[in-house]
Amino acid sequence: MAQTIDYDKIKEASAKYPKLKEINYTYGTAGFRMKAEYLESVIFRVGILGGLRSKKLNSKVIGIMITASHNPEADNGVKLVDPSGEMLEQQWEGYATQLANAQSDDDLIAVIKSIVSENGIDESKEASIVYARDTRPSGPKLVAALEEGIKAINVAGGNLGIKSTPQLHYFTYYLNYCEKPAEGSYEELADKLYYEKFAEAFHKAVGDNPCLSPIYIDAANGVGAPKLKELAEWINKINNNVLKVIIINDDINSQGKLNFQCGADYVKTGQKPPFGLTLTTEQRAASLDGDADRIVFYYVDENRTFRLLDGDKIAALAAGFIIELVKTSGLDINVGVVQTAYANGSSHAYLEKELKVPVACVPTGVKYLHHKAQEYDVGVYFEANGHGTVLFSPNALNKIHSAEKRTAEQEKAIKKLQALTELINQTVGDALSDLLFVEAILINRQWTFNQWNSAYTDLPNRLVKVVVENRQIFKTTNAERTLVEPKGLQEKIDKLVAQYKDGRSFVRPSGTEDVVRVYAEASTQKDCDELAFKVAGLVYDEAGGTGGRPSEFL
Repeated sequence: MAQTIDYDKIKEASAKYPKLKEINYTYGTAGFRMKAEYLESVIFRVGILGGLRSKKLNSKVIGIMITASHNPEADNGVKLVDPSGEMLEQQWEGYATQLANAQSDDDLIAVIKSIVSENGIDESKEASIVYARDTRPSGPKLVAALEEGIKAINVAGGNLGIKSTPQLHYFTYYLNYCEKPAEGSYEELADKLYYEKFAEAFHKAVGDNPCLSPIYIDAANGVGAPKLKELAEWINKINNNVLKVIIINDDINSQGKLNFQCGADYVKTGQKPPFGLTLTTEQRAASLDGDADRIVFYYVDENRTFRLLDGDKIAALAAGFIIELVKTSGLDINVGVVQTAYANGSSHAYLEKELKVPVACVPTGVKYLHHKAQEYDVGVYFEANGHGTVLFSPNALNKIHSAEKRTAEQEKAIKKLQALTELINQTVGDALSDLLFVEAILINRQWTFNQWNSAYTDLPNRLVKVVVENRQIFKTTNAERTLVEPKGLQEKIDKLVAQYKDGRSFVRPSGTEDVVRVYAEASTQKDCDELAFKVAGLVYDEAGGTGGRPSEFL
């Protein structure tokens, strides 16, 4: 039996990581995320919270990931992962915020005791945590703080080393719900299990169809570079003529390069290729983000126009292919798509009118998309930024994997569905799994990027960041499509939108940065850009813009 919590030991360890009194921490949609130098006390306390969560859940393994995803290299962050590989339960996000903001060691002990009492936690329960980090220079120091927190609460901790965020999510799930691994290094095992699973599933999904042209992968100079290289090697060990990737922006050792002028967020926001890549009309490309949990695809058409295939396009591709297989198979399975306000208006119309699939809109954040997607037999969710996955419910999995013998055509469709259930990382959005998922569909269809893109035409859109003094004053409703506060600002935005054909714009505070994001659509790119910059200027002028008014704001 494990020892009960030694509060004196926690208090002594906490003294090495005092809270910065001027900082107010909030556990948001992506956990804690900010400048790395502000995070040591927070991450020490997250180690303690992970131990409490594990004890509460009868010794299930909890995951902890140290990353700031697509943020600049100077930032870092941390988030907890529940046993199923999903994001931390919402009530416990509040506990994380309370712990992080405890002003003194005594206050910290009081919060811990309160969490134990409120949740009826048996302090003598065993507890276990696995943790990993991305490639940021601040990672090792923050891992050291995390390990001190884990030790302070007397919990078993497994260091997975440098991993992508989706790898940490998947391995957390695996340790809780799959066969317990034999003795060995968790760091090595987490890689092996991940590569083996997705390499084998990819080959099943592709079948005997011929390989497509090579695809250039911008790895954002992050963890996705070595992980994709190793995954591709596993795939090629089975068959070296099924996937051809050319990895660029793969420098994980030089400081200052992570996410700089590259990566999924840079490409999506700027609507242009990353630094170091000049595309011809024959080339296909995609960009990961810094922790490899999102991906966008792109190409240039015959007119040398840049064409982005973002999360909306991925969702449409995935939903269309799955619906076709379900119909062919004869299985009674429903399919639904979940989007956020950032989804292009044309995407929504295509899904509902052409594919005739139900579409739900939820607030931005993986937890909202994931939970809504669970309401369908097959739930497809992708944010426009390229983060997303496909969920197959237990009902769907049972029907797909236990289907009785049918016609040859039905049998073929069922086998494809079976392969897809293994190919997608259902715990969380995963750039590498999503890359293979998309590539498998395109190989099956023998489609070019242009054929994929031709399903529908995006309305021109623009995403603009506005730096503000306090993003917390922005409150939204209607799945974040309408501002409630600051009062009166939404009415002014509506008046601007009404001036443009097919105009749409909304404003929401970022969950990961000290900025407000402005999204706009209109029938032409000129009108879209004008609307976006007018709304951005309005926000800057009337809601505390700071850091110098950008010249493009109208």
